[in-house]
Formats: sequence, structure tokens, C-alpha cells
Amino acid sequence: MDIVRAKEISESPVMAGVTYGGTPVYIQRVHDEDNTARIYSLGDPDHELTVPLHDLMED
Repeated sequence: MDIVRAKEISESPVMAGVTYGGTPVYIQRVHDEDNTARIYSLGDPDHELTVPLHDLMED
């Protein structure tokens, strides 16, 4: 996913369809310095991960 689009999604009040490894996720924050994002699975919000932006897909 492009960093600009990831930031738009993370700052939007509207929930976008984003997946990580086929799992629907919510983008909490985008980290410019290393092109990663802090995410959590919609099914398990207590399990947070930092992942490369290129691994995120928008539906």
C-alpha cells in the first residue's frame, strides 16, 4: 500500500477495507521513517502488530 493512501485511511473516520495476510485490519498509525504501519485485526483488537506498508492490501 502507498504511504499516502495508508495515512488517508488511518486518519479517516470511515472504516476502509484493508487486509493483512487476508485478515481484515484497522490501521492505527503510519510510520514515515520506515514505511510501516501499526495495525490490529478486527477480530482481535488486543493483538497489535507493526507491519510493512507493502504487505497491506485495500479491498
